[in-house]
Amino acid sequence: MIRNIKEKLIGASGSISGTASILGSWQVCHNVCLGLIALLSLMGITVIGMPLAFLTKIAVPLWSAAVIILLITLYIYQKKKCISRNLLILNTGLIIAGTPFQAVQEFSIYFWTIGGITAFIGISLFIKEKIEKRRLKNDKRKK
Repeated sequence: MIRNIKEKLIGASGSISGTASILGSWQVCHNVCLGLIALLSLMGITVIGMPLAFLTKIAVPLWSAAVIILLITLYIYQKKKCISRNLLILNTGLIIAGTPFQAVQEFSIYFWTIGGITAFIGISLFIKEKIEKRRLKNDKRKK
């Protein structure tokens, strides 16, 4: 039971890492703000301005924290092998896509492409693994 809780905590830290990394990118923050405004408008709430604009000021620290958490998660994965490899691939892709530094903004399309492809591979492998597990479970039931 304690092992299961540890695995869930480690998995959650990886998810937090990916989420923090993607929030680090200004364009993504901008789109999240627009989505939030649209969602609130559907409920009849009018918002003027960008409600999450403060995130642009802390983009680099958020992204840096995400990288540190990812490195810790990779270290734990190497030592214990108790974390999903596919989720690590997904989180790595999100961190690459969310690179927030102004000095490399002219290359942001490359970061988005490489990160998006990496994240897509992680999602694809995760889905493939789930389908295979379900297929094996069904085969055992049939026997």
